[in-house]
Amino acid sequence: MSAAFAVGAFVLSAGVTVVSYELSRNTLFRERERTAVRATYFDATVVNAGLRGADPEVGDLLRSVDVGADRYALLYRDGQWYSRSAEPAASAAVPRGSQDMAAAGQAGAQRIVRGEGPALVVAVPLADGAVFYEIVSLAELENTLQALALVLTAVAIMVAAGGAAVGWYVTRHALRPLAAVADAAQEIGAGDMQARLDPRTEPDLVRLTTSFNHMADELDRRMQRDRRFAADVSHELRSPLQTLAASVSVIHRRRDGLDERTAAAVDMIAAEVARFQVLVNDLLELARSDQPAQRETIEIAALAERAARSCAVVGCIVEIVPGTPPSWYVDPRRVEQLLCNLVENAIRYGGGPVAIRGGRLGNSDDCYLEVDDAGPGVPEEFRSSIFDRFVRGPAAHSRGDGDGTGLGLAIVAQHASAHGGQVTIGARPGGGARFRVELEGCLR
Repeated sequence: MSAAFAVGAFVLSAGVTVVSYELSRNTLFRERERTAVRATYFDATVVNAGLRGADPEVGDLLRSVDVGADRYALLYRDGQWYSRSAEPAASAAVPRGSQDMAAAGQAGAQRIVRGEGPALVVAVPLADGAVFYEIVSLAELENTLQALALVLTAVAIMVAAGGAAVGWYVTRHALRPLAAVADAAQEIGAGDMQARLDPRTEPDLVRLTTSFNHMADELDRRMQRDRRFAADVSHELRSPLQTLAASVSVIHRRRDGLDERTAAAVDMIAAEVARFQVLVNDLLELARSDQPAQRETIEIAALAERAARSCAVVGCIVEIVPGTPPSWYVDPRRVEQLLCNLVENAIRYGGGPVAIRGGRLGNSDDCYLEVDDAGPGVPEEFRSSIFDRFVRGPAAHSRGDGDGTGLGLAIVAQHASAHGGQVTIGARPGGGARFRVELEGCLR
């Protein structure tokens, strides 16, 4: 909108400038021509009177005419050209059209361009076939018009700048409520379900703010119901699931006494029960992920090594970037679990973890954790959705693994959000994927 105001103001001011310049130019030229014609007729009357005398001296007669510095007088008489100064090429200063018109007995004026700039030739026929000419310089008028053009151009630019400033102010004032709505929606999208609009800031938009706040309240209540439902269902499933797992464990220990088909069925049931237990635990973790992070000061290197050992990883390098404080202020349970999930994801689908790295984000109090793997990487089209719930990447589908729940990376994203951060995925130099978790306020 600011650009539209600027363009509109510029077009309007440019139009006014062009019209004003043309009107001024035409007016000044007409006035200058009228003045020049009157002066030429007056001088021609003086010269004509002098020519009526006996044996007039034409040179002295022309020098007696007061033409000033901006006019040049010529006389054509009896096939000869006369001027105030003896110029052999005086006839070249008068265009052929003016000469023919004067020879026909008609007075007139014609604009020409000389070496000194634009000029006006005025021709006045005299007695006995003589013609008096005055060449009037228009250089001063041309300079005046150039100055006027510069002034009008500067005014047009200032008007366009003023239009842009007005457009910026009007746009900012008009879109400020929408910017507040967008900021609140972005905060809600980032996980802050308490973000609301203040109706007092924009009294004219009370209906909009009230509707937005009502929508946010309804969304918050629905999400809380969904979390409670998931937590209740997961909790209720744990008891019968534990009983089922114990029963399957008893049968599995006696699989050697079973026939081949029955033993295979028992192995399948045991694997699915174990996967079901992981799924229930992940659902419970997601259900309580909206609780605030319980931060405390821990040694981040020791926590990362513990996460790697819990996944039975051998040879994974834990590296803390030099210059990064060793103690971080985080929720140790959440950070350890998100590292475990990333390491397990690298084991299942990425050819194993290569490195776990931690460092500071610039000069701020924020930090990051990275887990590199040796797999094929994640294509661009999957990177934005791979952290959604029950979404599995292309590597899982290509391998046909069925032991993943599709919730591991979603839990990582929830734990990062609980720390005011985010998780992203990129390409590791040399091949593979790099998962990067950014956490706010870790070094305060």
